[in-house]
Amino acid sequence: MRILFIHGFASSGSYKAADALRILCRPCEVLAPDVPIDPHQALQLLTRSCRDFRPDVVVGLSLGGFWAQKLRGMPKVLINPDLHVSTFLRTRLGTNTYLSPRQNADTTFEVTAAQCDAYHALELTEYDSLDEAEINRTVGMFATHDELIHCHDVFAAHYPGQAFWYPGTHLPNFGELRQHILPHIMQLTSALR
Repeated sequence: MRILFIHGFASSGSYKAADALRILCRPCEVLAPDVPIDPHQALQLLTRSCRDFRPDVVVGLSLGGFWAQKLRGMPKVLINPDLHVSTFLRTRLGTNTYLSPRQNADTTFEVTAAQCDAYHALELTEYDSLDEAEINRTVGMFATHDELIHCHDVFAAHYPGQAFWYPGTHLPNFGELRQHILPHIMQLTSALR
């Protein structure tokens, strides 16, 4: 199995959830690129990654869930997706520190108002081209005690029957991934074969 893992805000491809997926889905290949904060660069990188890597499933966490949702035609599991990215990013304007190591060794990055505006423009097309097939290949996983993002209701409205709760907080630990999220990854990939 091939998995494209898309990390969240201020993170990187070295985030521990990518390694957890490598262990839990053995044998598998997990591609976990460092996604730029600039939305146009991010979308280009992820579109190219899907074309070249040809994942069986995309797993996106938080901001990564926003990006995964945009990748039409791909089976995907969105974990605590931030579907209102521009609103969240406006609270983080200025210099921010990465929370996990990046391949290029950068330790900080800038969030600008122009980036927030660009994310907002992408949000306006977030649910375009949703048909039954797209809905059925998209699963949303939502932590019961998410302290950061609260997008269950908007996801459930656009993806009826595809939103699931699990006990946990915004960033799932290994046990939560294994017990609650992995079964949905496996079910989704086997159902679409």
